[in-house]
Amino acid sequence: MKFLVSLVMFSLLLNDFTSAQTLIQDSCKKAAATNLQLKYDFCVNSLTQDPESKTATTLEGLVFASTKNAAAKIMKVKRFVEQILKAKKYGPGMEAVLSTCVELYDEANGSLNTAFSSVQSHDYNTANLYMSAALDAPDNCEDGFKEGKLKKSPVTKENNILLQTILIPLAFTNML
Repeated sequence: MKFLVSLVMFSLLLNDFTSAQTLIQDSCKKAAATNLQLKYDFCVNSLTQDPESKTATTLEGLVFASTKNAAAKIMKVKRFVEQILKAKKYGPGMEAVLSTCVELYDEANGSLNTAFSSVQSHDYNTANLYMSAALDAPDNCEDGFKEGKLKKSPVTKENNILLQTILIPLAFTNML
C-alpha cells in the first residue's frame, strides 16, 4: 500500500513537471516567433533553470517568474559593473560610461518592479510599457561606449544576456 501511494505521488509530480516543461517550451516557441530578437533556446534554458518557472502552471505564472529573474539579472550585472569601477581596471574615459550604466540598471530594476506590480493587478499594458523601458538599459549602456569612442565595452556579454532575459517577460506579457 505504501508503495502504491509513493507511486501515485511520483506520477503526479512527474505530470506537473511535464506540464511545466510543455508550458515553457510552447510559450518560448510562440514568443520567439513573434519577437525575432528573442532566442528560443535561451528562453527555454533560462526558464528551465529557474525553480519558480519550473513550477508555473500558467503563462501569467511564467511572466511573474521571468520578471523576477530579469530583475535579479539586472542587479547581478549592476554589481559586476560596480566591481569594475571599484577595481579601477578600465581605460580612460570609461568611468563615466560605467557609472551611467549603473544608473541605467537601477532605473531598469525599478521599471521591472513596477511591471511586476502591474501584472499582479492584470494591467498588462502598463506592465508592457515598463518592461520595454527596462529593455532600454543594456542597449543604452552599450551605446555609451560607442558614443564615447571607447575601445570595447567590458559588459557586452552581460548586456546581451540581460537583453534576452528582459525580452522573455516582455514577450510573454504581450501574449496575455
